[in-house]
Amino acid sequence: MSPAGNAGVRIAAPAKINLYLHVTARRDDGFHVLDSLVVFADVGDVLTMVPSPTLELKISGPHSRALENLGDDNIILRAARGLADLGGIVAGAEIRLEKNLPVAAGIGGGSADAAAALKGLATLWDVAPAPPALAELALSLGADVPVCLAGSAAYFGGVGELITPVPDMPEFHLLLVNPGVAVSTPEVFKARKGAFHPAARLSAMPVTAAEMGDALRARHNDLESAAMTLQPIIGDVIDMLVASPGCLFARMSGSGATCFGIFADEALMQDAAAAISLARPTWWVAGSAERQRAVSVEQIRPA
Repeated sequence: MSPAGNAGVRIAAPAKINLYLHVTARRDDGFHVLDSLVVFADVGDVLTMVPSPTLELKISGPHSRALENLGDDNIILRAARGLADLGGIVAGAEIRLEKNLPVAAGIGGGSADAAAALKGLATLWDVAPAPPALAELALSLGADVPVCLAGSAAYFGGVGELITPVPDMPEFHLLLVNPGVAVSTPEVFKARKGAFHPAARLSAMPVTAAEMGDALRARHNDLESAAMTLQPIIGDVIDMLVASPGCLFARMSGSGATCFGIFADEALMQDAAAAISLARPTWWVAGSAERQRAVSVEQIRPA
């Protein structure tokens, strides 16, 4: 049951960007140990949740068709059922997902949606699980869900459970580009070759966007080469970003295929976005500022 006077809640699910991503080891159970610096963009999906006697999910938006056949296996519904179990309640909600981010794109779209569902439904249902239990639920949904639940710049390690906030990130602009191909994370890990890299957390946080680009050049995305063997077009995306005036650094995010460019100047970032969109009209292109704080739940009041 939602708090009195609350007609529903709305919350953004921002894109997650791995500025670097090191695979440091492989555990005996097959899971890989990671080290990554994550930031969030000002673009993403949007979830709206309103009271309902049953639990249902309605999906709209430009990338909704990719999720049509998931049914009850959608990560949002799994998050909702897990939260209800934690709260010891039988609760329903109509969850409306505006799917703006491409699917299987390396920017945590599903994970961000799950994290947003946990935050929004906790408000709608007025439940407050113990933090350790909520963290365990988040990790059970996916390696990226805990950091998406934190929702602001952070290092994450282990298999996703070790989150260290980074409060002093420099401001910069991100240009996100996806060439319209989906990449399977398990297939990328399967294709990965070479040695493991050690954790590479920055000893001092850069002050400017240019310094951030310099710091990232000394680090890697250990999944980038493997993803390129599956989808060589990723290399074309990075090349176009690097060639864009004002781009300080470019790399693939996560397991791909979305790539990002870092810009200090917003106007140059917007010019690059326009040029890439014109040259590749079927690609997904989105310009954004790096989000400096976690999103909050917006309550919808009765009309």
